[in-house]
Order: sequence, then structure tokens, then C-alpha cells
Amino acid sequence: MTDAQLQDLVEQISLEYFHRPFSHQARWNGRLRTSGGRYHLQSHDLDFNPKILRDYGQTELLGIIKHELCHYHLHLLGRGYQHKDQDFKNWLKAVGGARYAPHYC
Repeated sequence: MTDAQLQDLVEQISLEYFHRPFSHQARWNGRLRTSGGRYHLQSHDLDFNPKILRDYGQTELLGIIKHELCHYHLHLLGRGYQHKDQDFKNWLKAVGGARYAPHYC
């Protein structure tokens, strides 16, 4: 999957599950080692670990995308976007996002 295909997938999931557009950049980041994805607070961009798709498949990737989109949308709405926040936990559960990335040995 290319960066452009990833961007399209993130935009599609954002509209389908969050009913809000994703208007920033989504890209692969092979330097991520222990996380499935990352939300950048300053730029609002999302990075994803390509190992998730390669080693665990599309279903696991969708869970990670939903997780990062929870951070993204809640932060932009000025609500609790951190893992410890109830807003984050509730929204993550509602959209069926992954709570944790798969464990790498």
C-alpha cells in the first residue's frame, strides 16, 4: 500500500466512523518500532508503522487507524485526547479501535 492509498483509507475511515473529514497528512513511517501509529500534536499529521500491515494484516491496521483518528479528532475538538482521558476511551470503544498495538518480540 502506498502513502496515497493510506491517505485515502484514513480519509474514508474518518468519514465513515467519525463523520468528520481528515484534512491532514497520513503516511507510512518505517522508523516506528514499538507503536502502530503516531499523532503529531503540532502538525496534526498521522504516521503509521508499515509492519502492522505486513505482519498483522488489514484488520489490525484499521484498528490502529481508528485509534490515531480518535487522538486527532478529540484534540481538534478540544476534548480529552490522551489515553487516560474518558473521552478517548469512550470514543475508541464506540468506533472499535485498537487499544494497544500488537506486541513485537
